[in-house]
Amino acid sequence: MFLFSMFLCSCMIMTSTAGLLASVEGIASTPLYFLSDIFSNVSRGTNRVVTDLREIGQLRQRNAELEDALARSQAELVELREVASDAQRLAELLEYRSAFQNQETVTAEVIAYDPNALTRTIVINRGSRDGLSVGMPVTTQQGLIGQIVDVTATASRVLLVTDPTSNISARLQTSRAQGTVVGLLTGSLRMDLIPLDETVEDGDIVITSGLGGSFPPDIPIGQVTSSSREAGALSQSAELRSLVNFDRLEFVLVVTSFVPVDISAFD
Repeated sequence: MFLFSMFLCSCMIMTSTAGLLASVEGIASTPLYFLSDIFSNVSRGTNRVVTDLREIGQLRQRNAELEDALARSQAELVELREVASDAQRLAELLEYRSAFQNQETVTAEVIAYDPNALTRTIVINRGSRDGLSVGMPVTTQQGLIGQIVDVTATASRVLLVTDPTSNISARLQTSRAQGTVVGLLTGSLRMDLIPLDETVEDGDIVITSGLGGSFPPDIPIGQVTSSSREAGALSQSAELRSLVNFDRLEFVLVVTSFVPVDISAFD
């Protein structure tokens, strides 16, 4: 059997070599070529899928790296913006501070707001070890903030000018008319006890007068928005708006060289 198989194979090889089986080989090779193309296409498709999956994995990794880098950049940008904003506010305070050539001041940061709606106070991060004491005025470049009412070694509580218990001797900058600025429960300001014969104009700036010895003179308090005269009253009043946004206080100046004068003994 083996010898017969060898003989048959030899005959087919010789016949193929002689070209006698060309037509048969062409017919037989057609399905083989077709199957070969199918396997080749499947192989190429499989290679593309594997390559695509590998590239997708690389792209996902690269995307994750870019997202991490973007998050770090955004955090750094926020930090830089905060630094720039703080620097701008401090520069403005420094410029305002330079206007007080005869006054010594300490820059402080607001670290707390009083949550009690009936009182309006803030807490700053400077205290007695920084030279602060009760009665010292607190201000910004926009105007008067208030006055220190409590002091510890490292912090101080400031009563805001908008507190209902606040009472400040003031004057109109233009006419120099005297009056008293008080805080209201609404958080706004009002100037009372303005003489009836004085003209009060909307937009007039109200400043501290220095009378009473509680505050140095000429610190802006607010701007007149309206005025009124009640029938039979001995004086007139004016509604004010502070030039300070008390809800966004971050840095303030404490005038440490001013010593309040107690004149109660002369009452």
